[in-house]
Amino acid sequence: MTLFQSSAFWITYFVVVTLGYIYISFAFMVIGKKAKLSHPGLAWIPGLGMFIVAFQASKMHWWPWLLLIGFLIPFVNVVALILFLVYSIIWDWKMFQAINKPGWLALLLFVPIVNFVIMGIAAWE
Repeated sequence: MTLFQSSAFWITYFVVVTLGYIYISFAFMVIGKKAKLSHPGLAWIPGLGMFIVAFQASKMHWWPWLLLIGFLIPFVNVVALILFLVYSIIWDWKMFQAINKPGWLALLLFVPIVNFVIMGIAAWE
C-alpha cells in the first residue's frame, strides 16, 4: 500500500486543508471588518472569497475580474493567470494599507507557512 492509498493520509490531508481554509477565511473576514467593508462574510466563499475581500478593501476597479473569463480560453489562460496574480498582489497591497499595515506584507503572502503568520498579524494585531 502506498502513501496515497492510505486512508489515514487522506483524512489528515482533509483535516489540514479544512483547518487552513477556516483560518484564512476567518482572517480575511476580520480584515474585512477592520477595513469597514459592508459584507466581510464574503471571505467564506471557497476559492474566491479572499480575492473578493481584498478587491473590496483595495477599492480598485472591477474590470480585472474579467480576467477570470480568460481562464476558459486555451493559451490565453496563461497570460490571464499572470495578470490575475499581479492584480491580486496589488489588491493585497492596498488591502494591507487599508488596515494601516505596510503594503509590502503582500509580497510575503507567496511564501508558504509565512502567509498564515502574515494573515494572522494583519487580522489580529
